[in-house]
Amino acid sequence: MSLDFTAIDFETANSSSASACAVGLVRVRAGEVVAKTGWLIRPPAGHDAFFELNTRIHGIEARDVADAATWTEQLSDIASFVGEDILVAHNAGFDMAVIKRACEATGDECPPYRYACSLQVARRVYSLESYRLPFVAAEAGFASFAHHNATADALACAHVMVDAARRAGAADIVALAEATGVRVSQIAPATAGRAASAVVAA
Repeated sequence: MSLDFTAIDFETANSSSASACAVGLVRVRAGEVVAKTGWLIRPPAGHDAFFELNTRIHGIEARDVADAATWTEQLSDIASFVGEDILVAHNAGFDMAVIKRACEATGDECPPYRYACSLQVARRVYSLESYRLPFVAAEAGFASFAHHNATADALACAHVMVDAARRAGAADIVALAEATGVRVSQIAPATAGRAASAVVAA
């Protein structure tokens, strides 16, 4: 096994998890970044209002996504990039909820991705005053990036996981999860109106 994964980050238009307005994706193979991409998304209908607070954070406005692909139109592009990888995100529960809720809002089948959280890993590997991504990334040697740009955040997350794996002596994401006592989880389909993410042991 080797340290292969895809780091992912979403930005949202408002407080709804379904309101994805941007995604960033970074592919890691054998502990090295080999590809990165990102794009704007037109949020699903009913979840497409842009709150001032969100725009102040990431700088994206409704006019910026007017001609962007919809969630349904771009979901296959995410799937093509990710392939069979385990996803990694900083505060992964948020990003996995975006995938799940956006799919629920559009009626698309939600991919059952396995995922790990770099925030949880960082709390076990580093001793920091704050575990927000900029502080964790700086500790991992990735000190300067455009925080809340989806691709930049995904890249920072990728560097955190690579550094954490090096410090833990872990050869892959599953081994890193085991070494740090973190679980690898999986997005589970909604059942009988109940939204949940099934957690499986790493």
